[in-house]
Amino acid sequence: MTDLTRSSAAQLAQWIATGQVSSVEVVQAHFDRIAQVDQAIHAFLSLDYDRAMATAARVDAKRATGEVLGPLAGVPVAVKDAFTYEGLPTTCGSKMLEGWMPPYTSTVVRRLIDADMVILGKTNMDEFAMGSSTENSYFGPTHNPWALDRIPGGSGGGSSAALAAFEAPLTIGSDTGGSIRQPAAVTGTVGVKPTYGGCSRYGLVATASSLDQPGPCARTVMDAAMLHEVICGYDPRDSTSVNAPVPPVVAGARRADITGMRVGVVKELGGPGYAPAVERRFAQAVDVLTGLGADVVEVSCPHFQYALPAYYLIMPSEVSSNLARFDAMRYGLRVGDDGKNSAEQVMRLSRGSGFGAEVKRRIILGTYALSSGYYDAYYGSAQKVRTLITEDFTAGFESVDVMISPSTPTTAFRLGERVDDPMAMYQADLATIPSNLAGNTAASFPIGLSDEDGLPVGLQVMAPPMCDDRLYQVGAAFEAAMEGSWGGPLLNQIKETAR
Repeated sequence: MTDLTRSSAAQLAQWIATGQVSSVEVVQAHFDRIAQVDQAIHAFLSLDYDRAMATAARVDAKRATGEVLGPLAGVPVAVKDAFTYEGLPTTCGSKMLEGWMPPYTSTVVRRLIDADMVILGKTNMDEFAMGSSTENSYFGPTHNPWALDRIPGGSGGGSSAALAAFEAPLTIGSDTGGSIRQPAAVTGTVGVKPTYGGCSRYGLVATASSLDQPGPCARTVMDAAMLHEVICGYDPRDSTSVNAPVPPVVAGARRADITGMRVGVVKELGGPGYAPAVERRFAQAVDVLTGLGADVVEVSCPHFQYALPAYYLIMPSEVSSNLARFDAMRYGLRVGDDGKNSAEQVMRLSRGSGFGAEVKRRIILGTYALSSGYYDAYYGSAQKVRTLITEDFTAGFESVDVMISPSTPTTAFRLGERVDDPMAMYQADLATIPSNLAGNTAASFPIGLSDEDGLPVGLQVMAPPMCDDRLYQVGAAFEAAMEGSWGGPLLNQIKETAR
């Protein structure tokens, strides 16, 4: 049989369902793979071997008795370490939460459990999801399996690297300004940000509440669609959850036909700041979409050029509010509690020791933007820009069904290259931020390798709110058209760099 770790989640699910392989065998194969390569990749922060193997055994027992199970029953999945899972540490990549055991389980993880999926463990991330490279993790950076000296994207680089290193067939991420799509782009994988409110945030440790959105990460479009249907849907415990049916994303992936679809190339998401090699690969992808029967036109979204500065006022402002809870009084790191320091001094010492440089930078920026005398000039103005960006999307979607752009301005940059240059780091999310500000759905799909450095390039597809199925329709059509020239999934071309 084909190497289990290199098989798609859909294929694994079929083999488990028909008895060709057991869930225990599949899960053990992935733990063996993790043991083989993760010392070099560092995709995982914690593993849940005993509970995972017990879950796999229960799935096999249910199969044996003829019990009807879900479409991904017995398939392994890894979860970004920002989601609570009772019995396993949730650290958010931060010293502040090192070793913290949450007393409850997030809705996303609960839905994985209810679907009889097997949770391997938690993946590495930028501290509190703040970063574009997974270099801001207190526990050390994750490496890109395509080239170990390159970043795997951020903040969910652990989830994307686990896929590209064949350590997990499916992973869960969260996307605040591109933290699912940007890692997917630079690792040659699939990453989807559902419509805001389409996937519950209950139990996702908040970075910026009006921007965060959980979503599926996978190696194929169909795998992402199947995972999307498992984790998404209305949740009364999340006040921002959309009370509507999950869009038919699996049907969209199966359709894989874009004949007559109106596709808009966003004029503002290209040009200065975008690497020529990325733009060349994107132009080739546009030609493929045209050849598949899409009606491709250019659309203009003039306020997208202000998305980056608006985001870096809104996001830090919400960070300033959300991270105020880490005060050393209730949970998390506590430093200086020697009986001599006041509560205020303990709080200051704990926050100073527990938060990393990037988190402190954003807290300071957000606190300043929200301060008296500056609120209207900064935060208020950024929210007005957010409205204009949303209106750009609304106007654009009146003439096209989806919009497209490169997912990232460049391929994966080298570890350490931008650590001391926050502005250069922020540029990595240049193309992805508008969809978080507007709340519409967006995804990144692999479109090939750069002709300069041989690293993956991603195609971003954006669709109106609750039209997530359109993303999968486009992604599946492109994937089917390109697999012949790639000789199968793009990841077949990856070298075994982790050995």
